[in-house]
Amino acid sequence: MPVAHLTIELRIEHAQSLKDRRHVVRSMKDQLRQGFNVSIAEMDEAVTWQSATLGVAAISRSRDYLHGLIEEVERAATRMATELGAVVHDSYWEYIEQ
Repeated sequence: MPVAHLTIELRIEHAQSLKDRRHVVRSMKDQLRQGFNVSIAEMDEAVTWQSATLGVAAISRSRDYLHGLIEEVERAATRMATELGAVVHDSYWEYIEQ
């Protein structure tokens, strides 16, 4: 069964505190989880206030379905980041066949 993994690297230039960073990260995690029924987690430590890395995972019997889902999640994450005053600095995804 294929598993899709998407990594999203964010730049949060306006963040002046850990609280500002947390607001962006939590908002994105909650919205993506609810909107797409995917698993999502913060993948790095909160070392700097201006950056964050999110990992998104989904599983399905259909690789085509996963491809479409991950593309939608990526577009939504870019839109959400812009709305929250952040930028998707980089994103990449891969499939793992089980």
